[in-house]
Amino acid sequence: MVYSAGTMTGPSRTAELSRKAGEKAERLAAALRENLKRRKAQARAKERVEPAPDKDSG
Repeated sequence: MVYSAGTMTGPSRTAELSRKAGEKAERLAAALRENLKRRKAQARAKERVEPAPDKDSG
């Protein structure tokens, strides 16, 4: 059996792609969690700065 240089075939290629996909999914999940934390912190800060409008002044 002859393989060309740098060519992966069979289960090792599939395992490598699965590992890379898993790592990418973990990075994406972490980035999404950080983004959500940041957005929640911004929303809390905005609520503290801007008081609710008066119902009487409408």
